[in-house]
Amino acid sequence: MKPTIPAQEILDRLADLRIVPVTSFDDADQADAVANALLRAGISCIEVTFRTAAAGEAIARASSLDGLLVGAGTILSVEQLHSAIRAGAHFGLSPGTNEAVVAAAQEAGLPFFPGVATPTEIERARVLGLDTVKVFPAAPLGGPAFLAAVAAVYPDVRFIPTGGVDVSNLGDYLSAPGVLAVGGSWIASNDLVRAGRYDEIQRLARQAKETLA
Repeated sequence: MKPTIPAQEILDRLADLRIVPVTSFDDADQADAVANALLRAGISCIEVTFRTAAAGEAIARASSLDGLLVGAGTILSVEQLHSAIRAGAHFGLSPGTNEAVVAAAQEAGLPFFPGVATPTEIERARVLGLDTVKVFPAAPLGGPAFLAAVAAVYPDVRFIPTGGVDVSNLGDYLSAPGVLAVGGSWIASNDLVRAGRYDEIQRLARQAKETLA
């Protein structure tokens, strides 16, 4: 299966959405409920991480919903990348930069945003032909201040900070230069998903959406 959404359209949609809820599922049935809760709240994007055995099926469930942009996260191997593509993921992300995974994503035509944590890693990504990267873990690295510092010397790079982002600092991250969107697990946390608190996930998603207004 080939990726179905052009890379520029994905970037445009992420720039419009600004928030990517990050989650994982023990059971693929949870993906339907969480994805619909996000859609009801007005957030039409989700990142499903490869942290459980249910990831592939959960991505397939989510990607079958009209209007939902689905990212596959925590991709650590070429095998996981291919699994994400078969499941219908629209884009991929990883906590670090694995050159073999980047090459496989480029060959497959899947927009891919690897993780960086230093200027050297940003330059490495640029050499690999990437101009949009995930910054992880954003908060321990210095948060918005770190992003402002690296954006000043890499104005051609767009950032998706993830790790330590929540509703209390969402505005600070989104106003940092170079930020395309933020990834955050507070909206659909593992605890909320496992407890079936889809009403609370919808509330938090709506709260995040309202923060952007």
